Amino acid sequence: MASKKQKWYISIDSTSSDVQESLIAKIFKEANEIEHWSWEVNNQRIVVITQNRKAILEIIDRLKKAGLKPLVKEKILPVDGMSCAACAGSVESMLQSLPGIIEANVNLAGNSVHVTWLPENIDVYQMQKSIRSIGYNLIVDDDENSEQLLEESRRKKSRQTKIRLIWAGLLAFPVFLVGMFWNHIPMANYIMWVLTTPVLFVFGRHFFINAIKQAKHGSANMDTLVAISTGIAYLFSCFNTLFPKVWTTRGLEAHVYFEASAVIIVFIMLGKWLEERAKERTSSAIKKLAGLQPKTVIKLQSDGSWQETDIRDVATGDCLLVKPGNKIPVDGEVVDGNSFVDESMITGEPMPVEKNNGSKVFSGTINQSGTFTVKALKIGNETLLAQIIKTVKEAQASKAPVQQLADKVAGIFVPSVLSIALLTFLIWVIFGGTTYLSQALLATVSVLIIACPCALGLATPTAIMVGIGIGATKGILIKNASALEKARQIKAMVFDKTGTITVGSPEVTDLKLITGTEKENQVLSFLYSVESRSDHPIAPAITSYLKETKEIQNYQVSDFQNMAGHGLKATIKGDKILIGNIQFMKSQGIEISQELYKVSEKWQEKAQTVIWMAINKTPAAIVAVSDRIKTSSKKAVNILQNLGIKQYLLTGDNEQTAKAVAQETGIMQYRANVLPADKAQFIKTLQKQYNVVAMVGDGINDSEALALADVSMAMGKGSDIAMDVADLTIMTSDLNKIPEAITLSHKTVRTIKQNLFWAFFYNVVAIPIAAGILYPFTGFLLNPMIAGAAMAFSSVSVVSNSLRLKGSFKRNK
Repeated sequence: MASKKQKWYISIDSTSSDVQESLIAKIFKEANEIEHWSWEVNNQRIVVITQNRKAILEIIDRLKKAGLKPLVKEKILPVDGMSCAACAGSVESMLQSLPGIIEANVNLAGNSVHVTWLPENIDVYQMQKSIRSIGYNLIVDDDENSEQLLEESRRKKSRQTKIRLIWAGLLAFPVFLVGMFWNHIPMANYIMWVLTTPVLFVFGRHFFINAIKQAKHGSANMDTLVAISTGIAYLFSCFNTLFPKVWTTRGLEAHVYFEASAVIIVFIMLGKWLEERAKERTSSAIKKLAGLQPKTVIKLQSDGSWQETDIRDVATGDCLLVKPGNKIPVDGEVVDGNSFVDESMITGEPMPVEKNNGSKVFSGTINQSGTFTVKALKIGNETLLAQIIKTVKEAQASKAPVQQLADKVAGIFVPSVLSIALLTFLIWVIFGGTTYLSQALLATVSVLIIACPCALGLATPTAIMVGIGIGATKGILIKNASALEKARQIKAMVFDKTGTITVGSPEVTDLKLITGTEKENQVLSFLYSVESRSDHPIAPAITSYLKETKEIQNYQVSDFQNMAGHGLKATIKGDKILIGNIQFMKSQGIEISQELYKVSEKWQEKAQTVIWMAINKTPAAIVAVSDRIKTSSKKAVNILQNLGIKQYLLTGDNEQTAKAVAQETGIMQYRANVLPADKAQFIKTLQKQYNVVAMVGDGINDSEALALADVSMAMGKGSDIAMDVADLTIMTSDLNKIPEAITLSHKTVRTIKQNLFWAFFYNVVAIPIAAGILYPFTGFLLNPMIAGAAMAFSSVSVVSNSLRLKGSFKRNK
């Protein structure tokens, strides 16, 4: 990007390597568009003069490749006050004009800007001062406070907009009634004037204020269109109210358009309020992720005592005590004790993992049973949880903002309309003289009124609102218009296994009694009695199954022993009970027949966990437990294949389980033993091959991949964080809702295109007619009242076309 000539200071971290001027000289010799450079050895920095910002990026990249460490800062900063694409453009261009800013990318949907800068040139407070000068605010407090301040600002703005909308609506409604039906009652024009004035200049004043700000910087947006059209209509109506004889003496009627001004303001304010409401939820995913890390820990002191302390006081190497039910505060290693830890946020798997001395544990995971001591290996921003938060933030910031077509063309549309209006007036005066002054004014005002952006502004949001409403009735919650539009373009879809393709929790799938049915109740009661005392994660699946489906008794258990990682020993009424895996049975001298081996192997081929039970050294029962595949999975996979969408299964589970689930559902390609970072990397790889990639998941461990995917879908039975990150949420466990969402996307986008066509077609045809292009041939000159009616008709036609979307889905039932 070309810019004015600037002096850049690139500081080098001399601790990373020995900085040699000859090496720097070689780098600059190959660089382009650098006017001058010098190495300041005392300051350990390079001074560069160039007018090309991209040249600085290239230099920094080459310095890194050469083993040097240029000091560059990068941060996502909240921005308050943006309302459209033109606002985002203003913030972006202002930052990019500042010396020392390498890159600035605004995310309008997230109300934030991703800035990369050289700290010796500029700091965040200088950036804030520049952004404030153009009417916005850059929030530069610490990370936690900045998010809180932005959230408070959004809530306050939403409340204010709602109050203004209510008052504007209450005043605009009688104006509409008088203007459309009772315009001949005494003092009608003055009544409308009095009621319309506060609608525009009190409750709708921000449209005019924002339009003035845009004009100062030579740009235009939706606010500009609204301010010009409603302002001209209002001023023209005021003139006609005060000086009606200017027109009546010429045989013309002095029409007023107060109702058009008031109603347009109310409609646009309603859209703004709905937009602000949606933006209030954009930061909730990050907040919930950050909330997984505890604020305090129990730390081992130098005198050997344990003391509760702030998480920020923990250093690498410290020993921390983790009690049952507590979240693990750091990434570390167990040095004393054992337990089961719920790592579903990392692996997505429902089975808690046993931890003993030497086992690795991760920040944010939950200790379920025992107490253990963990040695901190990674703290703060180094932990896996912190890396997930960072990736989600960056992925959300990198997404292109949803830009309404009306905002995109505003910069061209508004000056064009103003030019046409001015040209219209001049042509009438030049060729008609003062005789045609009244016609010139009428034609000019007609152009400005008929060019009102109401239809253009309603074209997309009305279709989106109807589409999102249909989705909600079908159990598909759609977070933003961008996702609804992109869903129809999906070429590849990635599924998480646990909780998405499968139910997400262990269930008993098979039970075989070996001792015969005559002792069924006693054997199953023994099994229930022992398992109900176990803290193994499979135990609740077995006990709940037996309690719900069998007639069992809960016997008194004695000599209970939990053989960690192997099985259980107990005594009931003198009988010795053993429960565990096949290795445990062999170690206890239990003989297992070839027939039972075959049953066990068959179950294991289906990725089921097999639990054995023996009574007095004799096999008594075997139980199969697995995470069952949802009944809807196979059908949904088949429908998506018919739509031509490539499908992939990703899971943190083992190869055997992944293969079995993929074969049963019909998914052709799968990956096993996948960590969150691997899922995110796999999404990036697919995006190079396919234009639009979707991710379907339900857990915290899916949040990175969900944030990176072009279209992200979360299962409603999953984690809140996955649902917050995802663009679409399926409120049930039914995967068949995914093809329905894609169909909804196709129909909604088709409706949007129809709406935009008619909105643009209306302006293309109506503006020349309003300007009087037909007058020389037919003597026809469009009356501003008709122009107002045409403008209203265009809006009604757009809304009516959007409502047809509902009818099409009812017919398809």
